[in-house]
Amino acid sequence: MSDHFFKPIAYKVEGMTCTNCALGIQRALEKEGFHNVSVDFAGGEVRFEVADESRLPVAIKRIENLGYSVRDSVSADDSEKGGMAPIEKKFWFTAIFTVPLILAMFIPVDFLHNDLFQLGLTIPVFIVGFLHFGRSAWFSLRAGVTNMDVLIFLGSTAAFVYSLVGTIYRLGHDYMFYETSASIISIVLLGNMLEHRSVKKTTSAIDDLVRLQKNTARRLITEMYEGQETVEEVDASLVEEGERVLVNTGDKIPVDGEIYWGNGSIDESLISGESVPVDKRKGDKVVGGTMLLSGTLRVKATATGKDTVLSQIIELVRNAQQDKPRLQNLADKISMWFVPAVVVIALLTISYWFFGTDLPFRDSLMRGVAVLVIACPCALGLAIPTAVAVGLGRSAKNGILLKGGTTVDKFNAIDTVVFDKTGTITTGKFKVKNLQCFGKSEESVRSLLYSLEKHSNHPIAQSITTFFKGSGTVHFESVEELKGIGVRATDKSGNTFVAGSYQVASHITNDDSRNVYLLMNDQLIAWLDLEDEVKEGAVETIAFLKKRGLKTILLSGDLRSRCDSIAAELGIDEVYAEKLPAEKLEIIERLSAEGMKVAMVGDGINDAPALAKAYVGISMSDATQVAVKSADVVLLKGDLSLLSKAFGTTRTTVRTIKENLFWAFFYNVSAIPLAIAGLLTPIVAAFAMAVSDVIVVLNSLRLKRRRLR
Repeated sequence: MSDHFFKPIAYKVEGMTCTNCALGIQRALEKEGFHNVSVDFAGGEVRFEVADESRLPVAIKRIENLGYSVRDSVSADDSEKGGMAPIEKKFWFTAIFTVPLILAMFIPVDFLHNDLFQLGLTIPVFIVGFLHFGRSAWFSLRAGVTNMDVLIFLGSTAAFVYSLVGTIYRLGHDYMFYETSASIISIVLLGNMLEHRSVKKTTSAIDDLVRLQKNTARRLITEMYEGQETVEEVDASLVEEGERVLVNTGDKIPVDGEIYWGNGSIDESLISGESVPVDKRKGDKVVGGTMLLSGTLRVKATATGKDTVLSQIIELVRNAQQDKPRLQNLADKISMWFVPAVVVIALLTISYWFFGTDLPFRDSLMRGVAVLVIACPCALGLAIPTAVAVGLGRSAKNGILLKGGTTVDKFNAIDTVVFDKTGTITTGKFKVKNLQCFGKSEESVRSLLYSLEKHSNHPIAQSITTFFKGSGTVHFESVEELKGIGVRATDKSGNTFVAGSYQVASHITNDDSRNVYLLMNDQLIAWLDLEDEVKEGAVETIAFLKKRGLKTILLSGDLRSRCDSIAAELGIDEVYAEKLPAEKLEIIERLSAEGMKVAMVGDGINDAPALAKAYVGISMSDATQVAVKSADVVLLKGDLSLLSKAFGTTRTTVRTIKENLFWAFFYNVSAIPLAIAGLLTPIVAAFAMAVSDVIVVLNSLRLKRRRLR
């Protein structure tokens, strides 16, 4: 087997609604001999490896036999199609018929209580529930798992069949529970719809990354005989390794390559996450997808297509998303033994009373149905969706977007929080840390720096201009911006001033640790140190995490000195500096392998793989869209202090879910013996079930005002 070359395959699969759908496909493909099968139901993607591509039709047929449709790929346009999702259509359709059934419980209108009228309203709802939950339950059982849909299908069917028997035998109003069957289906569909809307936001990160690759290139062509150079605009994907491209100010660099002519200032936040542009000149490497802010470059392509850095980031995000841990919620775990046990108990009850006593079959059946009704998972179906819906609503009001109920459960297991620096811990803006003057007064230096830097759009220049605003103005005869270096000016006395990076002062001093150097007539008269501006609330957030016993880590692409300074200021436990996207991902993987439940907090495209790989990915809302969509949690308004509220909300929500599960089972388990003994009729059983529903819903609503811990 080791001699075979395994080729990775990816398909888009439509129709998956839960983790158990994904589990069923995974097991089916593994039985067919496919390797490293990974199924993401939220993203609708199936990935596996195969040695013999001729067996691909077998994989497609196996998936389709399970009731799903397969496509080779999906485009970004597909992901943006409007209209309601199937789960939304199902909910609104069933709600139309369910509302009159519920109203019948409160309004004394004769026709609303007519059994045939209620049957007519219930049939459309039951058909939708039968097809939706029944299909999922069937595939779940075929995969060897009993999921929530098995419980929902069992409960709605039991209530419907019981009511139908009552209608057929004309047993009267006491045997009408059509509203129970319809309510189970509609309310659980509502929960599924809310979950779908949350999960949908996490599935398009890769599409956004792919869009960054869509670009044109100005390819340079030298005529063989005439020696003339011409420029043709082509799709960037057509540029081959070794070819040369022209990049002007404002252009997105189309390929990974090496500068062979020119210099400029490049925004590399795409890769490094740092907002400060990087000055590049002949011989330096550039990365495709980054932006040339100023200057003109001629670049020789060194990597194209799948070999570019951006393509590798896309693959890192895709693999990290596929490798996320699968967690069944508490109800699914309980249902694995609860459902089979209830079915067996109901069958034994019918058999005992019919074969072991003189009780008629109809009465024996009613006692068996009573067992099913009291064990009906109606409250269980409400236990998680209602608590999650209220928890998500409260989080949203607090400025926290939690993407799905699984995130709520996972959040409470976090023991390590890893922070990116720029845009997450710091604002990405700079303030003056230290100004040192040589032979000039500080006041005159401030005026010179303000007057020079106001002629540049460079982020550092803008920060200096803001900081020294009001320091006075020096009038120059001429001002010239040195692309990628700084600003040069001459006053009316003929004095020349230059403010810029170490390049302008490298012939005067060996100290290259300063951010800005100021020269007058080629003599150093001042240098300037800048520091990142720490976000409001960062200090309190780190203190909160440490108080809870969580480990804090700073993981950044910025310089070691800057990272160490920020970590010391905030009290962060550990620092990893000067890390590229792949290295960030490796660190998250290593921490996870050591048994840590890692939350990654970031904001840039360079953070996307780590956000997707982390146990919980947390992004700022003012981050790049790719980072937002790769994360499980988004802190709105870029407010880092919301992190403490996220911990409190999720912890309280999980506690509410556990309470709901207890109440969902309390009536069921305690009353089953009474149903078996015939002391509990289906009518009383249904009432007890309804009470458990009310308790669960009220407990979930209480979450709106519960104190966060």
